[in-house]
Amino acid sequence: MRSGHSVMSLSDSVYERLLQQRIIVLGQQVDSEISNRIAAQMLLLAAEDPETDIQLYINSPGGSVNDGMAVFDTMNLIPCDVATFAMGMAASMGQFLLSAGTPGKRHALPHARIMMHQPSGGIGGTEADITILAEQLRRTKREMAELIAQHTGQTPETIERDSDRDRWFSAQEAKDYGFVDHVVSHVGRIVGSQNGSA
Repeated sequence: MRSGHSVMSLSDSVYERLLQQRIIVLGQQVDSEISNRIAAQMLLLAAEDPETDIQLYINSPGGSVNDGMAVFDTMNLIPCDVATFAMGMAASMGQFLLSAGTPGKRHALPHARIMMHQPSGGIGGTEADITILAEQLRRTKREMAELIAQHTGQTPETIERDSDRDRWFSAQEAKDYGFVDHVVSHVGRIVGSQNGSA
């Protein structure tokens, strides 16, 4: 196989074939490259068919809040439902995107682990810069707690308390907490693929 940009790697080929089935995989840390790719894929799929669900499979340790929010805002922008699936690990921003899926269409595979914690960031610079960044981090923490509360049915205060340190959930515990709606072990048990279907 020749090297170069015109030749698709095996993994690229698999992801391309999955995309044709309206399946997107977040299988790494959330950064600007992956968030731009996922947002573009969602926009493309929504333009091609605004009625059929998109499935987002998540196996991610988390990552950038800003980059994750780009994916979250795109999920809310498009007309089609986004069914989410935790496989392996959905931690931090991965947990946030998992719980942000369309209500009733959020899933965890049986051995998935979900981790919630408060946003963090490196702070440095002048005293004034540190003060500004610390205030921004406080606002981000509150905003994330409010959004997770909306997705889970918990209160923002409960989310802030429970996310003060890393908190891990099994698939069933994640369902009980409100991160997901279903624990699924077989594709036949997944909720329908059309908007509004049961």
